Amino acid sequence: MSKKRNKGGKGFRGGRKRSGRQKKEFPVYEGRVQMTREGFIFVIVDGQEDDIFVKAAKTRNALDGDIVKVAVTKQAGAKVASRAGARPTQRREGEVVEIVRRSGKQFVGIYHTVGAQAWVLMQSKSMPYDIEVDAEASAELGAKKGMKVAVVVDRWNRNDYSPIGHLTDVLGMPGENNTEMHAILAEFNLPYRFEKEVEDAADAISDKITANDLKGRKDFRDTLTFTIDPADAKDFDDALSFRKLENGNYEVGVHIADVSYYVKPGTPVDKEARERGTSVYLVDRTVPMLPEKLCNKLCSLRPHEDKLTFAVVCEITPKAAIKSRWIGRTVINSDFRLDYEQAQSIIEAGKDIPSETHATLGTVRGGTVSEANGGVERSETVSEGILLSGELRTAILTLNDLAQKLKAKRFKAGAVNFDRPEMKVEVDENGRPVNVYEKVSKEANFLIEEFMLLANRTVAEFIATDGKMNGVPSKKAKTFVYRIHDEPNTEKLEGLRRFAGGFGYHIDGELSGRAAAKSINTLMQEAKDKPELAAFEDIALRSMAKACYSTDNIGHYGLAFDFYTHFTSPIRRYPDTMVHRLLTIYLDGGESQNKAYYEVECQHASEREVIAADAERTSTKYKLVEYMQDKVGQEFDGHVSGVTEWGMYVEIEPSKVEGMISLREIRSDFFEFDEQHYRLVGRRTKKVYRLGDQVRIRVKNANLEQRLLDYELIENLK
Repeated sequence: MSKKRNKGGKGFRGGRKRSGRQKKEFPVYEGRVQMTREGFIFVIVDGQEDDIFVKAAKTRNALDGDIVKVAVTKQAGAKVASRAGARPTQRREGEVVEIVRRSGKQFVGIYHTVGAQAWVLMQSKSMPYDIEVDAEASAELGAKKGMKVAVVVDRWNRNDYSPIGHLTDVLGMPGENNTEMHAILAEFNLPYRFEKEVEDAADAISDKITANDLKGRKDFRDTLTFTIDPADAKDFDDALSFRKLENGNYEVGVHIADVSYYVKPGTPVDKEARERGTSVYLVDRTVPMLPEKLCNKLCSLRPHEDKLTFAVVCEITPKAAIKSRWIGRTVINSDFRLDYEQAQSIIEAGKDIPSETHATLGTVRGGTVSEANGGVERSETVSEGILLSGELRTAILTLNDLAQKLKAKRFKAGAVNFDRPEMKVEVDENGRPVNVYEKVSKEANFLIEEFMLLANRTVAEFIATDGKMNGVPSKKAKTFVYRIHDEPNTEKLEGLRRFAGGFGYHIDGELSGRAAAKSINTLMQEAKDKPELAAFEDIALRSMAKACYSTDNIGHYGLAFDFYTHFTSPIRRYPDTMVHRLLTIYLDGGESQNKAYYEVECQHASEREVIAADAERTSTKYKLVEYMQDKVGQEFDGHVSGVTEWGMYVEIEPSKVEGMISLREIRSDFFEFDEQHYRLVGRRTKKVYRLGDQVRIRVKNANLEQRLLDYELIENLK
């Protein structure tokens, strides 16, 4: 029943001995398998940018996600025979010599039976082999022929005709929205429900705040405090407090849900949160890191309820200089729950008012309807259900002024500015996609972003400098969890310089360190509103390192911060909970914690973040393909968003939905991939397709099962 059988797997022999010739040795590396539906694999080795290609016959039955040892038998650039003669290989090639560890990952497929035998038929891009399972055990789980199921491979020995495994979950009938979303979660080994033990442990946590809970906390319940979140948000993990000081400065508090106070290390809730690492945001649902009682109720900073928080409170001048800061536990009672649109309406209404008069606009507190303004009493509503007080208006307009100045300082210091459109899929009540639109961020979004960045940076600097505000790292700094981002790849930025030069742009100076950030920002500004901007951004993004968690602080290149951490989202990110716990220990005078332990935890958190992001992208891809199903045969304008040796990727307008044009199906010429210049060149016509080029396409196929979207190029063949 299996579609393919791997006939390799005899292992690496290191080359055959010949008379008078010594056995050849090949370098061996350990890495993770990335499999294709054709059966060949790529082995990704930590610390090495280029992967290792392995033919299907030489995989030794390795599967996607497995850890293997691979011998490199051909180096990149080595000459290999071809029909046209000798040609250099584009990447290293090798042979799997040992399977170090099976991944234990779940694969998703269709359950099928023939008599007493059962298989899971694969339609995955990363699993080309059907998996044999036990029919009786599968039936006990509720599996029926034609259902979509999750399966784990238990073994694949040399004498086994196909991989042998067992079902882990029965997902439902293909095509149903819940089935498909659960299938994506299963594919990435992400849970979509909490075990009863975890739910019961969360429910057992008291929601009463006692006098003992308030010991050692600063009381901000009489200070104006509010939240700003998306309109459909349920978990409010950050709030801002605002107070004007007598010296003309402002006291701004960033209050974060005190998750670590409720979730103790080693408890069932903590173990589950640590394993998940982060909440996962699919197109039509959120898979939370914490059970509902914690994320939506107990820890959520809902209005008009006393809440326990961990805060960074800063004294800030009108020019956005930080004069002092305090970090510790607080108690708040949020006065207002605003969404971004409501906050934005306040900002836009205040744009015609000079910033120096913001503090005199009103003095009424707590959502009352009257506002004192030049002796005239009037009522005003931001939107239905939100009564606007003068104090709230003052706070938002002032904080917006400060946020704009903080943002300007970041970019002056060398923060990288990418302003790529963020596309969102709108779904109906049944999860069906009905629209693809661009999410537009405005001042209200940036207001919250800047103060969250300020809090994260302040906490990291506090630890890294041993409590000082001099910006100098301390040699005695205690173990901490940092969010780090390394410098970009200089070689790839040189490729951007060459590519931009083809459009008439000149990138001068060094492409390393802070100079690179300045050059990138200048290029993006010069190309703003031009067709090539998307291509420039794409190449620049590819040059960037991935941000991750580490106990070794190297700063955050993209934000231009010497110190940075994640402190502001413990409801949805486990590293933030670790940061809160370490802060608690150190604020209480505790010793530095075990660095090796926290480094392992950082690596785990980084891995979970990547997995969650991949699942989120996959759900978006699925919904985009579903959205395009009724558009097969229709024509769209678009631009080239990617080029490879096998195809040209195109984003169509206005939805930015990306599909692929197979090179072998372009009729006008045989196109070859010029990797150095990010382009395709026709062998006969010399026609060139570059990133950013405008093209017209026809939607050819929308394969929902494999989440593939095929376009065909509309050419003028005359």
